[in-house]
Amino acid sequence: MDLQQELNKTGGFKNLDLLAKQVVEGFIAGMHKSPFHGFSAEFAEHKIYNQGESTKHIDWKLYAKTDKLYTKRYDEETNLRCHLIIDNSTSMHYPELKTFSIDNLNKIAFTALASASLMHILKKQRDAVGLSIYSDSYDFYSPEKGSERHHHMLLNQLSEMVLSKPVQKQTDTYTYLHQIAENIKRRSLIFFFTDMFQTKVEEEKLFDALRHLKYNKHEVVLFHVFDKQKELLFDFDNVPKRFVDVETGEHINLYAENIKDTYKKAVGDYFEAIKLKCGQYKIKYVEADINNKFDNILTTYMIEREKFI
Repeated sequence: MDLQQELNKTGGFKNLDLLAKQVVEGFIAGMHKSPFHGFSAEFAEHKIYNQGESTKHIDWKLYAKTDKLYTKRYDEETNLRCHLIIDNSTSMHYPELKTFSIDNLNKIAFTALASASLMHILKKQRDAVGLSIYSDSYDFYSPEKGSERHHHMLLNQLSEMVLSKPVQKQTDTYTYLHQIAENIKRRSLIFFFTDMFQTKVEEEKLFDALRHLKYNKHEVVLFHVFDKQKELLFDFDNVPKRFVDVETGEHINLYAENIKDTYKKAVGDYFEAIKLKCGQYKIKYVEADINNKFDNILTTYMIEREKFI
């Protein structure tokens, strides 16, 4: 059964583990077109050989097939600790969908499937993963663990998050990022999924909270999740529409074309400020357009993991 059939069968995200597995398998199958050429499904048990390391664990059979040097992993090796942070405010559930397709995901569904796909790879590599979910409260926290039971518990939490219908849950990023940072005690690779839309935007407070995530020498990746066509380019039909702020309930009636240029400039400037601040604080910024595939998410993980370890 392919990915679309499984989505149709469940009407949503009830079998997230299978969906994530298929996303990862599709990513690996396409690696021959990427800088990771030859890095096949065997990556789960190997890591790239770094000059200066002992050569005794090099997998020469894999070298013969890929023309690249990899060393075998062993259970006693110290593995990665990863923590996923997800913004679950109402704006992340845009657009509102009754059913999902792989070509029609809202922001929270895209985030959940991207997170589950990362978890699938982390599980294969015997890495520990934790999860924090917040909105106008600290909705969920689980520390980094690597057990099968823990993995399925997190998948269930992600599925419930997608299928829930929050009503006007605003974003309190400032408060909860500070709390999350305090909870992550040991050095970790942190992946933060958010649309960066705040009910009240106080940029200095927001970036102070992001900077706190760098505490304890954590490496932080911000996946900026948004619908580029609608939320950045403001590409709507030029007919009268009511635009509603899903977090406050405020609304305005207008023709999209009348404010399109002003909107694009304001939002574009804000997004650019996010990129610049992330660079200043040495946080990796990755655009995550929900209309695209997950390759940039998984490629970023591959690159950051090799740097981290």
